Amino acid sequence: MAHSELLLLQPIENLGNEGDQVTVRAGYARNYLLPRKLAVPVTRANSRHINALRERAEKRLAQELEGARAIAAKLEKVSIAFAVQTGPGGKMFGSITAQDLVDRLAQEGISLEKRQVNLYTPVKSLGKHTTRVRLHAEVTVEVDFEVVSENPIEETEEA
Repeated sequence: MAHSELLLLQPIENLGNEGDQVTVRAGYARNYLLPRKLAVPVTRANSRHINALRERAEKRLAQELEGARAIAAKLEKVSIAFAVQTGPGGKMFGSITAQDLVDRLAQEGISLEKRQVNLYTPVKSLGKHTTRVRLHAEVTVEVDFEVVSENPIEETEEA
């Protein structure tokens, strides 16, 4: 099996950051990374380039971490409530998903991506719920939200 030593020019998810020296399959390097100029082969001539890329990566990662901590501080102050329609006995119609949380946080002025919200299953019950939001590899925040009924809850005959 042929492998290639490459120097990444840009961060690539599940592979590495810019300036990282990685070993990948030759076909992946030849057909994807090299034609898109995402990486260059590792040679002695690239040593200066490697140092410059590492410095740039360190600065970028520090800025991302600082930004994630600022967003985490905002998230801790936010209180979210979802008003949903309910049927007899307080049974919800529909559910609250990660995308619903992202949309509501966007209304509060906090922009996130859906993949950052770790809501494993959609919320299908009334009450207080908690989910994790992963902003950075080192920054994770617990976000509390409440699901309330839009209309009065009617008791069922069985209850």
